[in-house]
Amino acid sequence: MLFNSYAFIFGYLPVTLAGFFLLASSSHRLAALWLAAASLFFYGWWNPAFVALVMASITVNYGFGYAIGHARLRSGKKAMTVLTVSVITNLGLLAYFKYANFFIANVSQLTGAELSVVNIVLPLGISFFTFTQIAFLVDVYRGIAREYNFIHYVLFVTYFPHLIAGPVLHHKQMMPQFGYAGTYRVNLENINIGLTIFIIGLAKKVLLADQFALYANPVFDVVAHGGEPKLIEAWIGALAYALQLYFDFSGYSDMAIGLSRMFNVKLPMNFDSPYKAPNIIEFWRRWHMTLSTFLRDYLYVPLGGSRKGVPRRYLNLMITMLLGGLWHGAGWTFVMWGGLHGLYLVINHGWRRLTGAEGESSGWRAVAGIGLTFIAVVIAWVPFRATDLDAALHMWVGMLGVNGISLPMSLAVRVPSGFNPLVVFEGLAPLSALNAQEVILALPFGLAVIWLLPNTQQWMAKYQPAWEAVRAPSRWSWQLSRKYGAVGGVLFALTLLMLTRESAFLYFQF
Repeated sequence: MLFNSYAFIFGYLPVTLAGFFLLASSSHRLAALWLAAASLFFYGWWNPAFVALVMASITVNYGFGYAIGHARLRSGKKAMTVLTVSVITNLGLLAYFKYANFFIANVSQLTGAELSVVNIVLPLGISFFTFTQIAFLVDVYRGIAREYNFIHYVLFVTYFPHLIAGPVLHHKQMMPQFGYAGTYRVNLENINIGLTIFIIGLAKKVLLADQFALYANPVFDVVAHGGEPKLIEAWIGALAYALQLYFDFSGYSDMAIGLSRMFNVKLPMNFDSPYKAPNIIEFWRRWHMTLSTFLRDYLYVPLGGSRKGVPRRYLNLMITMLLGGLWHGAGWTFVMWGGLHGLYLVINHGWRRLTGAEGESSGWRAVAGIGLTFIAVVIAWVPFRATDLDAALHMWVGMLGVNGISLPMSLAVRVPSGFNPLVVFEGLAPLSALNAQEVILALPFGLAVIWLLPNTQQWMAKYQPAWEAVRAPSRWSWQLSRKYGAVGGVLFALTLLMLTRESAFLYFQF
């Protein structure tokens, strides 16, 4: 079931919300059980068979958590042994479903052996519920978290706003909120705030992300079939995908926070205007924030972080980003994407070490930094979207202008003859089915929304929409009033009118 579907908006959500508060009036335990069961139903909507998988994972990890917690009181060594077994078990499950065929294909290619791939269907959200539980087990070992209520643990893992595409939750961020009596009482203010954030996220997905997909997909599809894009169309495809992914993930993050707020629960922020980042270090503090924190706390720091010298620090950064890339998908394109970002981070840290510039820049330096960071990120998105490494290389070649420049025939008389060897007047071939003028107007509009407007959390900062405080609240803030309610209603109606097709969120595949 998709957040951007009529079945969810007019069926699942109101029934789940009403059932939660009706049961909560008589029993908080029953309300939590209802929400856990509704979350499992939400997950099973795609494939009911996977409900058994997620419940098996939850049951085993609940047992591991219980064992680690009790072993920790008697023997730290024994607790570490149980933790190691539990982490290996979780990663083994993830590796089987996500990487078995990738491993088999690469072994076959290297050895020449004809190994048959396994018929595996990747369960939705397996990376997210696996990482969430690993973080919980590590926190139990560290004495940060404990959970002896099985229903609460099921709810912690399956809570539907975050189950499919994050954020990656820590127990301390969510479960204490289900211990508050106020969580189980209808709060009209929270419902209004949550519904507004949900509508904004829905609009980002339907009105912006899905529209930019119409410009990105034709270019990448042509390249996937051996096409060689020219300069302008290659950059249109890359920029359109960068905008599609931005609004898609930003929209999902808003919807998750908004949905949870309706249940009086605040989720952590997962997206904070990353394209406004003045450097790549800051970008990773703003993009998929909970995953970045997980990789830092549970991979980079245990590897040694920056404590073992500069060369080791850079090696740890590369390892972390390569594994982060592989987490996103079983393919060399994702490894290349992670490697590029690892290289970017090494360069950024090296530059800071060389120049001593640790603080954020301002004025034209900040603008230049934002522009440079954005271009670097767009270049790195190419292998993230491309079907294979060959397609990514063809896109990069086109973006460098090696294949020439394609312009509309109407401009033939206006281009100096000296440029003719580099220019072909055939229009934007992969985008021939679209209105070129529409594309040219849409891209600057999308960038203006990203760079000139406050993000949802800044706009709603007065009501602290997320679990943590909002950075740089906007002076132009949303108010709980009829005027803003009417604006939200109009935006909701417009979005519903445009909701002519259901399209999955891009991060669902991870």
